[in-house]
Amino acid sequence: MKQIWKKICSIALLAVVLLGYTVCPYAAAVEGSDDSMQAGLIGTAESLTQAIVELSQDEIDTYKVSGDAFTVSAMEAWESSRDELGEFKALGKSVAEETADGYSVTISVEFSNYNAEMVYLYDETGVPTSFSINTQYPMSVLMKRAGMNTLMGLGIVFAMLLFLTAVISLFRFLGRIEEKSQPEAEVIPEPPVPVQMQPQPAVEETDNKELIAVIAAAIAAYEGTSADRFVVRSIKKANRRRNRW
Repeated sequence: MKQIWKKICSIALLAVVLLGYTVCPYAAAVEGSDDSMQAGLIGTAESLTQAIVELSQDEIDTYKVSGDAFTVSAMEAWESSRDELGEFKALGKSVAEETADGYSVTISVEFSNYNAEMVYLYDETGVPTSFSINTQYPMSVLMKRAGMNTLMGLGIVFAMLLFLTAVISLFRFLGRIEEKSQPEAEVIPEPPVPVQMQPQPAVEETDNKELIAVIAAAIAAYEGTSADRFVVRSIKKANRRRNRW
């Protein structure tokens, strides 16, 4: 019974806080004090934070179907972060700042696992427009994640290098397969090289003038004419077979 009343009170408190978003801005605007506006936004954000961190999963699911954009975004942000942050311990420092579009309120919250900052954004009239949770990780966790990311990156690089090496090594097998798949080229016999006939050595002409003169005189005497009427140009040996009896 006590748990039921606690849930009812938290839902009622959250509803009152959301209703206060539409009332406080106009009251602060009438007063015309920017400090009063920021103080009112801090108080409202702290009350809303206190109500959000105490919601159960059933209550979160109920608010997610409310149809209000800010409420839905706040429930989704808290649902995705609460398991990592752990149990709620205490509220910390709250800071309000004026932005170009309105105001921002940052609330430090302490949890059992990690601390976090809940950031609320408002327009110029004080209506909430955005909600986010920034987890504050310790240096040891950040260094561990950085080391894991580095190892993962190096592992991916080496894996890609090994893959490329394996692919390149397969190219030689692909070349052999392609050579085997191609039809064998028809061997065309080379035409025979013509045999060059060696020129017969010309019969050396004798340049013995005396022999030529003697032969010319003999021919002239045989013909009964003068040796000046003909010219002996060459002398060849006649091949005559001897008759054997």
